Amino acid sequence: MDMQEPMRSHLATLPCPTFTSSPWVSGPPLSQRRVAIISTAGIHRRSDRPFEAMAGDYRVIPKECTAGDLVMTHLSTNFDRTGFQQDWNVVFPLDRLRELASNSSIGSVADYHYSFMGAAEPAEMEEAARKLAGLLIGDHVDAVLLVPV
Repeated sequence: MDMQEPMRSHLATLPCPTFTSSPWVSGPPLSQRRVAIISTAGIHRRSDRPFEAMAGDYRVIPKECTAGDLVMTHLSTNFDRTGFQQDWNVVFPLDRLRELASNSSIGSVADYHYSFMGAAEPAEMEEAARKLAGLLIGDHVDAVLLVPV
């Protein structure tokens, strides 16, 4: 895909963070893990407030949600929403997680899942991400499916 200016230049000059430690840890087999989804697709329940430009916050999506319960307010003009409109699992694979839980490939599906608006600066998301980590612990989540969009 050919990306037009100024987006091409902007993306090419974004800093890439480096980390002094590895966040990866060992744990139980996948068949025993409770899994949550974190997406950057800018999706939320219809009753939730839409995402704002460059916002670093997230929306909570209960596991009972269906595709018809959600809307996308991702603000980038360079973002193609067609995949979401045809199959929400492209950006928020909750149906796939349910299938994995039903055949015991994973232990269980978390009660809550989360979506950020991916056009935000990562530094603007840090405070919300730290709060979200506490919510995941409270929901006994020990594996997260990260879906960058």
